[in-house]
Amino acid sequence: MTQEGNTKTTVKLVFEYKLHASLQKVWRAVSIPELRASWLPEADLSQAEPVTLVPESHVSYRMRDTQPPFLESLVTFQLAQAENGSTSLTIIHEFDDRSLRLKPQAANSNLRSVMRAA
Repeated sequence: MTQEGNTKTTVKLVFEYKLHASLQKVWRAVSIPELRASWLPEADLSQAEPVTLVPESHVSYRMRDTQPPFLESLVTFQLAQAENGSTSLTIIHEFDDRSLRLKPQAANSNLRSVMRAA
């Protein structure tokens, strides 16, 4: 995709899990704010409301780093019924490749500096 002459590429990390819990139970854990907060603190979200939500199918949240440079990404939780009442959970973490590039740090940023040999 091209935006204003710049090429924008999305980088995705995909994680797949089989959970020994019902789809409804896993859905509640990823979609109800009070339950989600026990494993995904609201401070990690750039907005509390989901970006997309299809009940018992998938939900996406916009996330942000808690450390500078405070990069943002989109995380989607996809659920599917598996055998024996278990649930297949796929987590897709999407980054804009431009957000992954290291940004210069201010000398007084209190971040750990890295010394490089010339």
